[in-house]
Amino acid sequence: MGVPRSTLHRWVDHYWRGGVEALHDRPWLPDRVWNRLPDEVRPRIVDLALEAPELSPHEIAVCFIDEHDYFVPEASVYHLLKAQVLITSPKFIVIKSADPFHTKTTAPNQLWQTDFTYFKATSWGWSYLSTVLDDFSRSIIAWKLRTTTATSDGTATVKLALQGSATNQATVRHRPRLLSDDGLSYVAGELAEWLDRQAIDHAHGAPNHPRTHGKIEL
Repeated sequence: MGVPRSTLHRWVDHYWRGGVEALHDRPWLPDRVWNRLPDEVRPRIVDLALEAPELSPHEIAVCFIDEHDYFVPEASVYHLLKAQVLITSPKFIVIKSADPFHTKTTAPNQLWQTDFTYFKATSWGWSYLSTVLDDFSRSIIAWKLRTTTATSDGTATVKLALQGSATNQATVRHRPRLLSDDGLSYVAGELAEWLDRQAIDHAHGAPNHPRTHGKIEL
């Protein structure tokens, strides 16, 4: 009948294991999705997120890799925490993607950009450099090296920028606008309330867009 010997042996094996029903055609499905987090890993990530609520999904993924020597994708951590309602729903202005950055500055202290940069020292741990950069001059007007990325850490750097630029003392028509990404420390209600008291507008860059997040990162 032209049936390969290996196929015949496989059919016979299926028949002895499950009878005639085992010979029916079935759609092939993989045993597991390649990028799915194992069931025994998922609760450990959730526990880490609960122990350090100030950490972003990116930071949690990095910490988990360091502590457990097990790689977990940042996207998988985000989706897991979102399903557990551990991701705060952002309520802020999102700048839409466009070819040029549509709000161009014409003088200093019109737009400030802030972000955290991560550094790891061997046998010491993580340090976080919080900076505030003036969009027009491209100069860093304030920075602080912190041990966490809590909201208070970012606020402290902005306070230092206000003092250094004297915009908290002089009478100005408009305070500088603050541009940041959507990290947990920047979407917190505590920061929003403090910025309101300082009369500072806060905008968040469109995710994965080089003209908005790229301005912050560079």
